Amino acid sequence: MSQLKIYSDNAPANPRLVTEHTAIARELDAIGVLFERWEANRELADQADQEEVIAAYRDYIDRLIAKYHFQSVDVIGLRPDHPDKEALRAKFLNEHTHSDYEVRFFVDGKGLFCIHAGDRVYAVLCEKGNLISVPANTTHWFDMGPRPDFKCIRLFTSPEGWVANFTGNDIAERFPRLEA
Repeated sequence: MSQLKIYSDNAPANPRLVTEHTAIARELDAIGVLFERWEANRELADQADQEEVIAAYRDYIDRLIAKYHFQSVDVIGLRPDHPDKEALRAKFLNEHTHSDYEVRFFVDGKGLFCIHAGDRVYAVLCEKGNLISVPANTTHWFDMGPRPDFKCIRLFTSPEGWVANFTGNDIAERFPRLEA
């Protein structure tokens, strides 16, 4: 089940827990983050390729393309047996920004997005069926866990995709990780 934990950014204990989807979406909307539930228009096999996955969510994707002028869409995934899983996890665990939206729709699996907005950290556990769109220049980090197992649709406003701009802030080290 999706959940949102809201922390004070200087006290990673005693978060406020939000578990109802509409309430999560409302809390995130207040900081400019889009959070939605999507459903496929057809059954997808576990081994569905990129074209099949995108086709199953085409109406939702087209709506976001029209609204935000995204230029490219792809599907990425990572499984627990990936040989570079530790290095890939470490890469995203540090606070960073992007000059583009970071849009992820979880076709399968889960991940933890942590958004640092004002004096709060919003830790969003995203699972199958969740879309999260983090606006450009928003400080955040992502944890795929020690045994990553997810498949996501990504959307970009530039064909090159995004580049992480690390803040140098060690805040992510003080907050719970996905396995916690």
